[in-house]
Amino acid sequence: MQLSPSELILNADNSIYHLNILPEDIATTIITVGDPDRVGEVSKYFDTIELKKGKREFITHTGVLNGKRISVISTGIGTDNIDIVLNELDALVNIDFTTRTIKEEKTTLDIIRIGTSGAIQKDIPINTFLLSEYAIGLDSLLQFYDSKHIQNSDLQDAFVAHTDWAKDKSTPYVVTCAKSLADKVASDKIRMGFTATNVGFYGPQGRILRLNTQDNALNSKLASFRYNNLKITNLEMETSGIYGLAKLLGHNAISLNAILANRATEEFSVTPGETVEELIKYTLNKLT
Repeated sequence: MQLSPSELILNADNSIYHLNILPEDIATTIITVGDPDRVGEVSKYFDTIELKKGKREFITHTGVLNGKRISVISTGIGTDNIDIVLNELDALVNIDFTTRTIKEEKTTLDIIRIGTSGAIQKDIPINTFLLSEYAIGLDSLLQFYDSKHIQNSDLQDAFVAHTDWAKDKSTPYVVTCAKSLADKVASDKIRMGFTATNVGFYGPQGRILRLNTQDNALNSKLASFRYNNLKITNLEMETSGIYGLAKLLGHNAISLNAILANRATEEFSVTPGETVEELIKYTLNKLT
């Protein structure tokens, strides 16, 4: 089936619409970062940089480090942007732009998020590195896709019951990382975690400035939730979307978090830049 111009949107140079890149522009190992300025903080370690492109908040650098070709792409904030980035990355490798048809032989991408996050458990020190083994999406992204078969319904039901989840909110969904990729980067420097992904930074994460929240006890409910020795470790805004779409599309994904804040102890890192820098160097070393 040929994809119509309104479904597969290409620019005049035949690049994918939002990312503004061509299929040959990306490697099969891709690091995603939220902040466009962080792209250069990753690519500065490459031995060579062959490509720099950008459009809106989506900046892409592709280069080589220790003989391995790697791309780093900024996503911006939130699972709405993740929907764009993951679908367009998949299109770049698994759709023929000339014929507008899906390729019979699929390419699998390794997608590694390097991001920042806040812990909600007192025993997680700031400046910790955390790999999200599980992610619970408090957004609605995955519910727009045929995705029930990759969701952990028992865990989801237990969470809804524990938090007395409001029916007006979207149904939470639980997805997991790619174990093979997680094993590649794991070490005693990395803590395994269960990450909650929410739709905003303020109210959805329990921050109150001038607006009251629907559930002022939400963060304490998140912190006290337990299921088969699992407990929610941290809050951020992208991981569940990355895991869910990657799994549906047949790609491997992990999310690495630099814990810059602890909401339970009300601490924030005094060296956030250095912590993120160390996580970047650690990740590149593991990948190459």
